[in-house]
Amino acid sequence: MTGFYDQKPGAKKPRARKGAASPPPDDEPARLLPDHIHPHDHAHGHDHDHDHDEAEGPAGLGHNRAQKVVWERWQKKRTFVRALEGTYGNLTKSLLEQPRVYSSRNVPWKGGPQLYGKHVISPQSAAVTQSIETHIEVYAPGAYGQKHGHLNSAVFYILKGRGHDVHDGRRIDWSAGDIMFVENGCVHQHFNDDPDNEAILLVFKAKPLFLFMHLLYQKIVSYPPETLPEGHEDYRPPTDL
Repeated sequence: MTGFYDQKPGAKKPRARKGAASPPPDDEPARLLPDHIHPHDHAHGHDHDHDHDEAEGPAGLGHNRAQKVVWERWQKKRTFVRALEGTYGNLTKSLLEQPRVYSSRNVPWKGGPQLYGKHVISPQSAAVTQSIETHIEVYAPGAYGQKHGHLNSAVFYILKGRGHDVHDGRRIDWSAGDIMFVENGCVHQHFNDDPDNEAILLVFKAKPLFLFMHLLYQKIVSYPPETLPEGHEDYRPPTDL
């Protein structure tokens, strides 16, 4: 994975959306940070809040060293790959007894305020699978998610709405009914271009398999907004999914 978010000369910039919060600019290099490090987390010997320039250049040697976790989303313990312990016969019997239908309505939404998600199938939530993960993402009107990268690829089925992605500086438009692919190792970000309606995406990926092979690295370049776009301060994710 590259250490820069590459913006090629002449590349199109995301269209401004009415009522949407302004996304971070794409015409400057953004340093990739470990997924558990907030851009404002650094050693000063004291605590305070102030502005920082994220475009400080490429990440240097040791940029993957462990540091204090400060983003709540990454502080919670997760099961990425389950242990398989017992006899082959018992493991096989247990697998065959697992449900084949799962209701997403039974899984609570997490996240917010602009982006919500629920993991329906994963090694942590369902014993029927060990190598794939699926989740639903919902973007508020005019919202966008974090700019990030990971080693695994991902497939997005657009259930509702219209928007675009930026993959390593390249704009990719999508709308309901499309299937959008995020290739391995690219820095990407998802945008809902509709200022009045939500966007809903169903995501499939083999992330557990990648993590099992120790392809662990995933980075956050910039974090999602902490406020909703103007005019949608009361947005909540749908209750029928």
